Amino acid sequence: MNEEQMQQYSQIVAKCWADATFKAQLIADPKAVLAAEGIAVPEGIELRVLENTATTVNLVLPPAPEGELSDEDLGAVTGGSSCCCAVSS
Repeated sequence: MNEEQMQQYSQIVAKCWADATFKAQLIADPKAVLAAEGIAVPEGIELRVLENTATTVNLVLPPAPEGELSDEDLGAVTGGSSCCCAVSS
């Protein structure tokens, strides 16, 4: 996600926290709600909205890359990356 998309995403999350009706609409029909917020979703893309709770954390796996991974690719994967969620005990 680029900077602008991250800002749009943050605004959507904040609106969900403040407005239960908006959140319900986003869960029911994410493409329509995002379009109404000025966020285009490309044709052929299916969206699902999942909500983390105190006892449920959704782990999203990216699609597997096509072909074999190089040693450099594997190093990037095992080297770690940022995560947008936190799990606490």
